[in-house]
Amino acid sequence: MQPSLPFDANPAREPQEPLEPLEPLEPLEPLEPLEPLEPLEPLEPLEPLEPLEPLEPLFVRHPRARRYVVSVRADGVVRVTLPRWGSMREARAFAGQQQHWIERQRQRLGKERQAAPPVPEALQRESWARAKRELPPRLLALAADLGLSVARISVRNQKWRWGSCSRGGHICLNWRLVDMPGWVRDYVMVHELMHLRRMDHSRRFWKLVAAACPDYERARAWLRANSSPPWGGLPTNSTC
Repeated sequence: MQPSLPFDANPAREPQEPLEPLEPLEPLEPLEPLEPLEPLEPLEPLEPLEPLEPLEPLFVRHPRARRYVVSVRADGVVRVTLPRWGSMREARAFAGQQQHWIERQRQRLGKERQAAPPVPEALQRESWARAKRELPPRLLALAADLGLSVARISVRNQKWRWGSCSRGGHICLNWRLVDMPGWVRDYVMVHELMHLRRMDHSRRFWKLVAAACPDYERARAWLRANSSPPWGGLPTNSTC
């Protein structure tokens, strides 16, 4: 049997020299108080950029038409007239072939709008602020009357449209709607709300519009006749 080692079997260590005390640190000088910064001037709110929304061509079948005809309305919308025997595929192809001519016409219309006398920016901002206060509640009220639900509402500075509606239920309204007659403004809103049921401009769509807004044809006529409203001449709604 291996004998057990005593508890203090380790050899004795040599005593260590005591450490020298550290020199006390000098107290830090107090920091000089910072001078208060001058308040920054508030930035003016930037106008949101207008989204690039594709303009849907308007296809119209005319019984007296003998060929396909492409024209550009004052609002920049392409109107494609089909003869009775025409097909949508040929009509779309024909409109695509005229794309360069269409863009030249739109550029001409844009220059004509820019030539309009400028409106004071303060007045535009005032109307825009009023539109943000008044347009969304009115749209929600109309949607409730029609039993519809809107996912999102935006008030924008749209160039070619009075309003638009996405498949996800996002409705955009042009802020200039606040300066038009109430019955015309309501028609534009009803028009966009009906896109929550049909995302086209078929006969069924217009039947829905007529049922919700029986006076819609008079409102459309007003929009066509007043293609130069305030703030630089915004054209009529491409979807109206």
